[in-house]
Amino acid sequence: MIAALKAVHIASLAVWCAGLVALPLLMQIYGRRELLQTQAGYAEFRLLSHRAYTRLVTPAAIIAVAAGTVLLLALDVLNAWMMAKLVAVSGMVLVHAWLGNLIGRSREERGDYRLPLPILALPLALAFMASVLWLVLAKPDLSPLIDSLPEVMRSPQERDLPPGLVPI
Repeated sequence: MIAALKAVHIASLAVWCAGLVALPLLMQIYGRRELLQTQAGYAEFRLLSHRAYTRLVTPAAIIAVAAGTVLLLALDVLNAWMMAKLVAVSGMVLVHAWLGNLIGRSREERGDYRLPLPILALPLALAFMASVLWLVLAKPDLSPLIDSLPEVMRSPQERDLPPGLVPI
């Protein structure tokens, strides 16, 4: 069962990472063509970017995160390197959301609208992906880093939540 979950996690992560590389390139190169000035060219760009994002990259991201969460709970891996990996995965999620925002805005703001440079997402995505890969393969001992944090960040504060944050 664990081997199957790992296979699903790695396969979906590979598709998600490929999408985080391909989408900025697609939007940068294909989205700035001269043909995009015509309605047919614009419709083709919208269809391609929207479908790639909603039917391939986003489902792969959801499956990767879900399978990773199940693996995390099943294997009970709560080391410092795993928490650092989750921070890097959160960065990948933010890049993914920003690309989705750009795709959505390109649909809604036709006309004089110019996409911000989507290629800026590429180095961010690559940095987060490299961080995840390094953390998973090296499993570094992060205890010196944790020990260098102030005591207030390393110990519970034994305080109640502010009244505005209490859900019930």
